[in-house]
Amino acid sequence: MNSALPQVRLLLVDDHPLMREGIAAVLQGQPDMVVVGEAANGVEAVERYGELRPDVTLMDLQMPRMDGLDAIQLIRGKWPDARLLVLTTYRGDIQAWRALKEGAAGYLVKTTLRSSLVEAIRTVHAGNRWVPSDIAVDLARHAGDEMLTEREIEVVRCIALGHSNREIGALLSVTEDTIKARVKSILLKLHARDRTHAVTISLQRGLLQL
Repeated sequence: MNSALPQVRLLLVDDHPLMREGIAAVLQGQPDMVVVGEAANGVEAVERYGELRPDVTLMDLQMPRMDGLDAIQLIRGKWPDARLLVLTTYRGDIQAWRALKEGAAGYLVKTTLRSSLVEAIRTVHAGNRWVPSDIAVDLARHAGDEMLTEREIEVVRCIALGHSNREIGALLSVTEDTIKARVKSILLKLHARDRTHAVTISLQRGLLQL
């Protein structure tokens, strides 16, 4: 290794040890990168970031104790210059939009790690954003769409579990008519043909994780 070459100091955040090992293995051969720390959840990520102040943090989204979105929000709140690159299994534009909105500088799907990870890290470290072209297209396509409310997301989740409007009303302590109105709004916002189509779209766009 060329010791004179400036190194990008990296923090790896993922709840799966094998994934962290795999990422470290990909980066091991890069002379300008070094892994300085690891974390298994969002709580640890915030703590480790404060201790290490890495140049770039690779952040998973779905983790116990605290998810990646909350960790990004906390880290960026305390250290506004933090550079975070999301690594996730979810391709949906909604998850990407949320991550970028919270302050992530990049969004990378784990299935493309080997071909894109190194370039993404260098891009984010240089102060630029990294978003895969297919996700960027989806973000642009849905840029003007109205987002579902948290209550509407609850309804979609219940629909995905097979509940009727009446059952959903009982579960959420509202009337069946209220649920019918929310379903109508959901179909309109998602441009969905019916309830089943709404669930399919929600899964594809990362609105639901079942």
